[in-house]
Amino acid sequence: MISLSPPTICNSAQEFDLRAFAGRAGYDVVGIFKETGSGTKLDRAERKKVLALAQSRQIDAILVTELSRWGRSTLDLLNTLRELENWKVSVIAMNGMAFDLSSPYGRMLATFLSGIAEFERDLISERVKSGLAVAKARGKRLGRQAGVRPKSDRLLPKVVAMRAEGRSYRWIARELGISKNTVADIVQRHRANA
Repeated sequence: MISLSPPTICNSAQEFDLRAFAGRAGYDVVGIFKETGSGTKLDRAERKKVLALAQSRQIDAILVTELSRWGRSTLDLLNTLRELENWKVSVIAMNGMAFDLSSPYGRMLATFLSGIAEFERDLISERVKSGLAVAKARGKRLGRQAGVRPKSDRLLPKVVAMRAEGRSYRWIARELGISKNTVADIVQRHRANA
């Protein structure tokens, strides 16, 4: 059994609720997988891990807080549910609703609910974009302040020290887990301010 918490809001209360739900339903929790980015993104590493476990038949159910948290779109969700069905893996929402695509009722319900979820995501996106456009029209500056780079500023002393030791940009980038261009940018900004 895998418990997948939602990608957008993942807190300890939701994890507690999912674990309690799994216990009441008689599932053994194999793992808790938490996405940190948006559910609409194509590259969701934790989801890929869960699908790999499903494909290798190491799990028989996936618990989610909401069905809408599992797929990026109606089409994506339905295709994934079909794939999971072929692997004999159930997707069960915390409200107890299981999605069985082998019946016409199950397919209709999954299609309807995922369509509503996609519609809701689209409305939220539209409202955010509209709000940003209104703020911009009123002269509000959007985004971070120019020249503010918290990660680069935090890494500046380390990068400068490594350069003083004669380390290459590539070596520093690999050591700190950043790009070579970021290292070059940090060094260049340091020289300009020195």
